[in-house]
Amino acid sequence: MWGLWWAWFAGGLLLAILEVVIPGFIFLGFAIGAGLTGLTLLAGGPLAAWLAASLPRMLVYFAVLSLVAWVVLRKAVGVRKGQVKIWDRDINED
Repeated sequence: MWGLWWAWFAGGLLLAILEVVIPGFIFLGFAIGAGLTGLTLLAGGPLAAWLAASLPRMLVYFAVLSLVAWVVLRKAVGVRKGQVKIWDRDINED
């Protein structure tokens, strides 16, 4: 089952939906990693055959892609250096 591309896409979709429900860049990197792993398996070739031969290889590949996706997302839309949120109004003041 781990070598099926659609299972990785389904897992990535589930993680993306979970990210919408629980926001905060927790699951989005994992969703992108799962999607890219599924895309690699769908494309085929020697890398896909090498990955599908072993579950630990597949999980390490997924983990590395997820980490890279998380780092890129953090750099692109994360908190900028020196950025501070200043609260000027309390929601309980009304």
